[in-house]
Amino acid sequence: MLRWPSALRWCGALLAVAALVLTACGAPQADETARPTITSTKPYGGDPATEGTPKRGGTARIGMDREAVSFDTTVQNTNSAAFAVYDTLLKVNPQGVAEPYMAKSMDTPDGGLTWRLGLREGVMFTDGTPLDAEAVRINIQRHIDKVTSPAHALAVRIAAMRVVDPLTLEIALTEPFGVFPLMFAQPISTGSLGVIISPAALQKYGADIGSHPVGAGPFMFVEWIRDSRIVLERNPNYWQKGLPYLDKLEFRPLSDTESRYASIQNGDVDIIYGAFNEELVRAVQDENLTVYYGEQNGGELLYFNFNRPPFDDRRMREAVVRAIDLKALSAVHYGNQIVPADSLFTAASPYHDDAASTLWPTHDPARAKQLVDEYRASGGNPDFVLKTVNTWLDFAAFIQAQMAAVGITVKVEVYDLAQYASQVVQSGDFDLSTTVGSFDNPYPGAVRLLSSTGNQNYGKYNNPQVDDLLDQAAGTVDETQRQADYREVEKIVNEDLVFCWLSRGFVSTITRNDVKGVVRYLFRDMYFATLWLDR
Repeated sequence: MLRWPSALRWCGALLAVAALVLTACGAPQADETARPTITSTKPYGGDPATEGTPKRGGTARIGMDREAVSFDTTVQNTNSAAFAVYDTLLKVNPQGVAEPYMAKSMDTPDGGLTWRLGLREGVMFTDGTPLDAEAVRINIQRHIDKVTSPAHALAVRIAAMRVVDPLTLEIALTEPFGVFPLMFAQPISTGSLGVIISPAALQKYGADIGSHPVGAGPFMFVEWIRDSRIVLERNPNYWQKGLPYLDKLEFRPLSDTESRYASIQNGDVDIIYGAFNEELVRAVQDENLTVYYGEQNGGELLYFNFNRPPFDDRRMREAVVRAIDLKALSAVHYGNQIVPADSLFTAASPYHDDAASTLWPTHDPARAKQLVDEYRASGGNPDFVLKTVNTWLDFAAFIQAQMAAVGITVKVEVYDLAQYASQVVQSGDFDLSTTVGSFDNPYPGAVRLLSSTGNQNYGKYNNPQVDDLLDQAAGTVDETQRQADYREVEKIVNEDLVFCWLSRGFVSTITRNDVKGVVRYLFRDMYFATLWLDR
């Protein structure tokens, strides 16, 4: 599908750029100085000590930014309701360490080659069957057997599993893997070994398990009317006594950004998952709403296709980076609230090295034009096609203008989100494309983006040194060594210009002020047992 920005949107984007250039040397505009700067705010949830005594009962209505595909953990999709039905065996703390949650323990006696998972006594699935070591083994085996599972690449590291007793599962790996516990704390979208389905339900529903989920989480599945709602109700036999507080959860797919934001403004929903900058900027300024946002690693970026011209040549990648004025982009596309990115990890990350940021090319249109001229003189054609989603029309017009200024003609093709995911990025059919490559933890986040076999390495970047460093960082149980490995990866990525960094991501959780007890990961996935309504 080919769509072009309307003349109005096109002119608006160019006028915004012109306005920013004209005022660049003067004082900030009044409306800019009055606007709050986007910073991390309640990144991991609320503070129970200041929220008061939780109230019981009620239904929380949650607006998702897309429809779920399945509750089957072996099916690639984003499902916001999955944590409510299943919980996770382990949970990642704000320091990035996996800690016991539904499971009691996980440790290694031999430096990461063998792991023992200890389960809590008395944890039951909502069908009345026990969540025991055999149930965990069966679920992990599904990921091993199904090549398309998002957790398959994690599961094939397993050489053998042994049920020691009903509450202990021993897992032997093919090689030491120091970050293995993290795999039991991830959401199903990134691949999780710690989201467990009732084996009895697997046997009963077979291939249709994705529409009939049975877990041991705080809520039980009631109904799923696709493109309308997912309804869950309180699990009376939940493993955390006294929880959950709410009676029901109702998840609604609201894919349109404007209608999703309007729904929380007018109270039709209590919570939304924000996907873009515009929601976050507006919500921060709305006294009726509470924002939960944390700056993530990675972010909003441009993918270069390393498999074909012109971006198989580093000169052209550098030309694009140097041609883009992030201050002007902020005015056009980010409401003057960009959170600029220039490296794989945020400045606050223990895996960040300032040396990586100093390697990142600065905005320099003259140098960009020189690189373009050199490439053209060597026989290359610098013109390319930019493919993006139809909500980024202003961005596409901006990139066309910026590239034209350095001698590159850009053709724009835009798609709806579903088409874009399948026909463009996943197929690798692009010269330059847009995406959000945000992640909480280096593993598996950085591996998915950068490894030669990474399932989000859509540009087909391939550097054996990076592959080796990523493997070494994942394998070691020495955190000092892990940090050194990832810092080296970060520097190489900027030297190779794997991506064109634009901004950190803006995924957020936005709630009405009477929603309390929020517990979340930076990438919005929530734990729902502690959620309550102050009404």
